[in-house]
Amino acid sequence: MKTGFKSQCVPDYRLLTDEQIGEIHRATLDLLQNTGVKVLNEAALTLLKDAGCRVGGGHIAKIPGWLVEESIRLAPSSVTVYNRKGDPAMELGGTNVCFGMGTDLLNTWDLNTGQLRASCLQDVIDSAIVGDYCREIDFIASNAFPLDVPGNLAFIIEFKALMENSIKPIYFTAGGAKDLAVILEMAADVLGGADRLREKPFMIHYAEPISPLVHSSGAVDKLFMCADNGIPLNYAPALLSGGSGPVTLAGAIVVANAEALSGLVIQQLRAKGAPAVTGFSATPMDMRTGTTVYASPDERLTHSACCDLYHYYGLPVWGEAGCSDAGSLDEQAAMESMASIMMASLDGCNLVHDVGYLGQGLVGSVASLVMCNEIISYVRRIMRGFDISKDRIGLDTIHEVGPGGNFLAHEKTLKYCREEHWTPHFINRQSPEIWQKNGGKRYSEVVVEKALDILATHKPDRLPDGAIQRLDAIIDKSAERLKGEQLSV
Repeated sequence: MKTGFKSQCVPDYRLLTDEQIGEIHRATLDLLQNTGVKVLNEAALTLLKDAGCRVGGGHIAKIPGWLVEESIRLAPSSVTVYNRKGDPAMELGGTNVCFGMGTDLLNTWDLNTGQLRASCLQDVIDSAIVGDYCREIDFIASNAFPLDVPGNLAFIIEFKALMENSIKPIYFTAGGAKDLAVILEMAADVLGGADRLREKPFMIHYAEPISPLVHSSGAVDKLFMCADNGIPLNYAPALLSGGSGPVTLAGAIVVANAEALSGLVIQQLRAKGAPAVTGFSATPMDMRTGTTVYASPDERLTHSACCDLYHYYGLPVWGEAGCSDAGSLDEQAAMESMASIMMASLDGCNLVHDVGYLGQGLVGSVASLVMCNEIISYVRRIMRGFDISKDRIGLDTIHEVGPGGNFLAHEKTLKYCREEHWTPHFINRQSPEIWQKNGGKRYSEVVVEKALDILATHKPDRLPDGAIQRLDAIIDKSAERLKGEQLSV
């Protein structure tokens, strides 16, 4: 008898040991307690001071370690996110991995012309439709920033477009607390009221501190609004290693972790138990060009460290993958997207955004999203592993077929072939001769064609006309009030 035997063989990976996690955590607490963070929001400074932080000149708050650890304990260990119809869609916690899109890219590869151009509202709509179609995409986001609509209404209009064109959970940004309030009003209208939105949120708001170690007043206002309304918040720093943070990976990790945890403290002081999906990005800066590097091996190491830390904390963790520094959908894009999706899956990262990003987070391509959808399917098959139970080893079948036999016609082959063997949708497995006879198309051409087909044929579950009219009325009512609003995440 085999006791404790596990027949399922699955990949396992971890970067940091417990001792290394402890070292990074202690350094983070030292930084927060002795150097502190700059908090440019008076209400947040008052909360911190009343909670026992030392608040001095220059809006500096020094946060004691016990308060950080108490905030970690108060925050939920998992966050459930629903779809637009109120059905559970994502459980963010443990090592569950959910993939989705990113926001607000200023440039887009046009599927029809093959040219790079400024993003527009139609790109947001197209991204939502393709994201809705792609089975491996768990949540949607604007992908593009609509430069053809009034700037003070851009985040509101793109959120409406996302709700209109998919029922999947929405990952979104806002320019400030005023337009965030409008977005929450629209979401509550669609779901059936503010109480129902609090109970079954179908959205995650993304905001971030300013590296190094600064919480802007606007970002904290949005943090407060999400905490007050029970909206899951992804408040995560995007530190630039070698620029806005230390060039060493260890130093960058400590600074970024301090930024993330200090934001968590402010959120939990505002509303104990408020839903948070946290973590950090410590992206390297290319010292030759000064550009942000989205897909380097250095960044993957910092993401792995982040996931190990937040699994240790017992908190839902955020990250990025499926993104590339390549300017177009080429071999580099495929290589970097595959590597990052594989690593994020091995890391057990809960909320993985920016799938399909190109050009260092400046360029969008829905064809890249289609490619990454297949990569995610490929990687999820690897992560599922395989079973070595007696039935799956199948010695009786092997004995039965015997030397020189053939397994193709055996009933077990029919029974298990679809489960055991992954089948691609777009990857070429034809012989070279047949591939050439069928047009010899490159993979990038195939996914572009598929993206065009999705946009021509896929019919998302759209909002009813009455809801669209109510949303338009909310936007019209808000337009005058939001004039002159500053845009920032």
